[in-house]
Amino acid sequence: MNRVPLQQPQNCGPWELKERLGTGGFGNVTRWQNKDTEEQIAIKQCRQELSDRNKERWCLEIQIMNRLDHVNVVAAREVPEGMQQLVATNDLPLMAMEYCQGGDLRKYLNILENCCGMREGSILILLRDISSALMYLHSNRIIHRDLKPENIVLQQGEKRLIHKIIDLGYAKELDQSSLCTSFVGTLQYLAPELIERQKYDVTVDYWSFGTLVFECITGFRPFLPTWQPVPWHNKVRLKQDDDIVVYESLAGEVCFSKHLPQPNNLNSLLLEKMESWLQLMLKWSPRKRGKEGNSFSQLELILQLKLVHVLNMMSAKILTYKVAEDETVASLQLRIEKDTNIPAANQELLLEAGLALEPQALATQCAIDYTEIDGRRTDLPLVFLFDCSSCSYEPQFAPRTLPENIRFVQTDPKHLLPYSNLRRTCGQAWHTIRSLKEDWQRLQQGQKAALMSLLRHNSSLSKQKNEMVSMYQRLTAKQEFFSTSLHVDMDKYQEQTSTGIASEKLLGVWREMEQTAISCSKAKVVELEEEMMKLQPDIVDVQRQPWRSGETLETLEGKAMELFRNLREKPREQRCPGDSQELVRLVLQAVQFYERKLKDFYTHL
Repeated sequence: MNRVPLQQPQNCGPWELKERLGTGGFGNVTRWQNKDTEEQIAIKQCRQELSDRNKERWCLEIQIMNRLDHVNVVAAREVPEGMQQLVATNDLPLMAMEYCQGGDLRKYLNILENCCGMREGSILILLRDISSALMYLHSNRIIHRDLKPENIVLQQGEKRLIHKIIDLGYAKELDQSSLCTSFVGTLQYLAPELIERQKYDVTVDYWSFGTLVFECITGFRPFLPTWQPVPWHNKVRLKQDDDIVVYESLAGEVCFSKHLPQPNNLNSLLLEKMESWLQLMLKWSPRKRGKEGNSFSQLELILQLKLVHVLNMMSAKILTYKVAEDETVASLQLRIEKDTNIPAANQELLLEAGLALEPQALATQCAIDYTEIDGRRTDLPLVFLFDCSSCSYEPQFAPRTLPENIRFVQTDPKHLLPYSNLRRTCGQAWHTIRSLKEDWQRLQQGQKAALMSLLRHNSSLSKQKNEMVSMYQRLTAKQEFFSTSLHVDMDKYQEQTSTGIASEKLLGVWREMEQTAISCSKAKVVELEEEMMKLQPDIVDVQRQPWRSGETLETLEGKAMELFRNLREKPREQRCPGDSQELVRLVLQAVQFYERKLKDFYTHL
């Protein structure tokens, strides 16, 4: 929806026209603000040239909107007094709605950094909001029929973004038969039965929702997104029930897959569960779609997962665990032991601040709650795993698996790709380099956590050393008193030898006791102080962090981002085939730099 600047101000009582938001399916949309309360509303005005059928749809949309009440469905508002007469160009009523400042989901998907899909947190929040809205609509016997990114708007809530469904102009109330046969809408997100003009029910919204979620995860629609409707239909209908993507490879081959393509931003555990859910939502047959195990119930189980992300500092890999509400850290450590072969007794689990997790504590303290934080964040909570039995770490990392497109162009960087393929491959190159940079930053976080833990232990050790020195001084005073007393006793005892009452054996024992007391107290303290002194250079060395710099990765990421931006913003007449030499060079440099820095990293960890 394109925004049009105002030519001149317009007022209706306290309401002032601020901007024209653009043109929707049935009419124009404008934003108004109340000068007294600063409340903002969107006013939708029906176009004069609509057919009688679409005018009926318009009135139906207003009726539906006025009776709905759900946080994830855009709310109707009262049309300000006098605005109907001022603005309307026909006898059809105006529609007033809450105004959402975040724009629509299409605008959010078009942000450069979402080229290979949204962040995991953003996806989970979207799933929660839109599934809740759809269940509400369906429980009110309403099918949306036109669910797509353009019909989802974003509003900033107190803690996070809130998604709201808009544009119920194509919504259909279920009648006695609960089936309908006619539709005109956006083809890319339509269920097959709508395109075929067959009878349909609420499962058409399942297909649209699944298609939309797939795009949010990967950055592109699941089924041959650039194909024309007729060949699209003929090819995609050949997919098996559990195929969730049909794509054309760079070699020109049409491929079917049951798995989410890489790259994306989901963790391995969530990836597997989302694949199963999408297989349910994207079945070609409406009789099967969403029916096995109830798609919304299955999704709710996914959204209720308590996930803990553990960065294994030995391998530089993130392990993700589903934890129960009552699961302890000790229980989690046993599961980590199975995956890493690090005995639970040797595991040190650190939070970002360097605090160690206590075995008896609940593991859920480390779980991420996306209702409390902004899902767009990249610095999500991690638990850092160290092996206490290792004094030095050997690099055990495996190279990051490159996306299919990147592997293809590496074999022949000079090969010319069509513009659309080149743009996607370039976006994947940028995402790959950005991921390497974020991997490096997470390792630095882990090293910082270890350093903070070390400094905390060193501070505690210093206090204990000071207490030891103080105790030693008190002990020395007592030892001196003991020695003086012993000498007095020994002198007196020597005086007795003239009377013949004496024992050389007893005197020898007393002298031995004196030497033992002196040597023991002094030797142990000196030994501990020497050990403390040996630690200090190591601590100072770690704090210097000579390997810390990751500027090269940031520079390479910046170059890859600019390459992608320039390619994406090319005018249509200049969108010609091109080679991949520059993007291959940037990816190769980033991978080589990352692997080299990892080796340096592990020599200092």
